[in-house]
Amino acid sequence: MASVLVVEDDQFVRSALIRHLTDAAHTVRSVGTALEALREVAQVGFDVVILDLGLPDLDGSEALKMLRGLSDVPVIVATARDDESEIVRLLNAGADDYLVKPFSVEHLSARLAAVLRRARGRSGAPGGDALIHVGGLRIDVRRRQAVLDGTALDLTRREFDLLTFLASRPGVVVARRELLAEVWQQSYGDDQTIDVHLSWLRRKLGETAARPRYLHTLRGVGVKLEPPA
Repeated sequence: MASVLVVEDDQFVRSALIRHLTDAAHTVRSVGTALEALREVAQVGFDVVILDLGLPDLDGSEALKMLRGLSDVPVIVATARDDESEIVRLLNAGADDYLVKPFSVEHLSARLAAVLRRARGRSGAPGGDALIHVGGLRIDVRRRQAVLDGTALDLTRREFDLLTFLASRPGVVVARRELLAEVWQQSYGDDQTIDVHLSWLRRKLGETAARPRYLHTLRGVGVKLEPPA
């Protein structure tokens, strides 16, 4: 059971989502505009937000950015836009997952369950409340803070989870399939999603794929994190 905010202006779709989520024992509130969604998130605590992009008052991608400024609540984007670059951009902007319309209620249930597992599993991330030290990298798992050579890193939730998972296994090559399962809580997915997050993480660690310091990709095998030589 979870508290869900549905942000959808199409009354037919909205009613169908409310009915399905309520039947699945979730507590549901719904709004039809981005501004209403922002007000709800600011005033009410939710376990997850299902956000339509085609809203009448504000583009959903802009609403997503504003939501991220208010809360760390998991967001599933529901969109009719199936362009890969657009989806990658939304994930980078803070979406936790996405659904391309039209989608089945079974598909929604599976994605919702995966997002909730990830959110509820963060408190049980590798290391519990321990500090992880790898070279000049220090990660406080409990406070979700990462520092590199004395400078705090500004990481998204997914970047922090990815960094923590790899740093808790220094020197160990982790397969992409394992990253999808453990960090994304998905049994399948697009490798480009991992590549994009690794690219942003490398940038924040002050390195590149061509000149790695901490993150090393072994083509066809996986990824490992280890201290600089």
